[in-house]
Amino acid sequence: MTLITVRPEGLYCEQGGFFIDPWRPVDTALITHAHSDHARSGASRYLATQVSSGILQKRLGSEINLEGVEYGEKRKLGNTWVSFHSAGHVLGSAQIRVEHKDEVWVVSGDYKRCFDPSCVPFESVPCDAYISEATFGLPIYTWQSGAAVTQQIYDWWKGDVERPSLLFCYAFGKAQRILAELQKITDQPVYVHGAIHVLTEIYREVGVSMVPTISTSEMPRNYKFKGDLVLAPPSAHRSSWMKRFPQPQTAFASGWMAVRGARRRRGYERGFVLSDHADWQGLIDSILQTGAKQIYVTHGQSDVLSRYLRETHQLDAMPLKTLFEGEGDI
Repeated sequence: MTLITVRPEGLYCEQGGFFIDPWRPVDTALITHAHSDHARSGASRYLATQVSSGILQKRLGSEINLEGVEYGEKRKLGNTWVSFHSAGHVLGSAQIRVEHKDEVWVVSGDYKRCFDPSCVPFESVPCDAYISEATFGLPIYTWQSGAAVTQQIYDWWKGDVERPSLLFCYAFGKAQRILAELQKITDQPVYVHGAIHVLTEIYREVGVSMVPTISTSEMPRNYKFKGDLVLAPPSAHRSSWMKRFPQPQTAFASGWMAVRGARRRRGYERGFVLSDHADWQGLIDSILQTGAKQIYVTHGQSDVLSRYLRETHQLDAMPLKTLFEGEGDI
């Protein structure tokens, strides 16, 4: 590695004097997106997309020194030019392009290729070297469209009008994607856990259109949520919060639901396969479309994907050890 190296603090660009998604406090941090394994507290200065600033301030504190940039806008940092390009992962997510002399590197962060009405679509960015995630880097992972899966969720919800329908999903990204997709099917309000409510309001503030939502905390204690859809984060499953929902039907929306037995192990009645990461083919297509000859693969199935890229496409691909362990999707 040359332009981007790995230091104990994270991915570092010496020519620009900055880190990308550092996992320890640093002077200047460029942030791909606001999931907690990529956006951590302690930096003296942050750069991120303007549209992600509300989420970042909610998660890291309103007092952080944060500079927001538009997608595609170039900034001079040290001897480099940097720009942020959409990753299609969650609101404000970006791939970070770093240019120094005649060399271009792109750090992808997390990304997906399926259409998502709650965030800007993925942009393919030509480069010499590409750092890619591999969360779902196995051929068994193949996604349906978000619209198709949301229709399945709607049918499940409406299939039992006598009980509350509790759908567990990640509070940042997944929940808002479902709420935006549901708008094409219904205008019926959806109830949301407080952790989801706060972030959903930030999405609304930047113009993302979703079905009406009501925080569960606003409802009387004797309200039974009969026939209602309720979204909640996985941490609420089997918690005391669930006591107010009599005999609910439960489900989990996640890419991991593609693995046989995952739903049973996690204790849900139903699983919906919906991921905010690229599937196997999406990873391969995205990497090839960059035209990069040097590929570094991090997080998830990095060994499998890098070996495939070497053997099938004759690319200089290798695993890259990082501390990006995944908070959201999955």
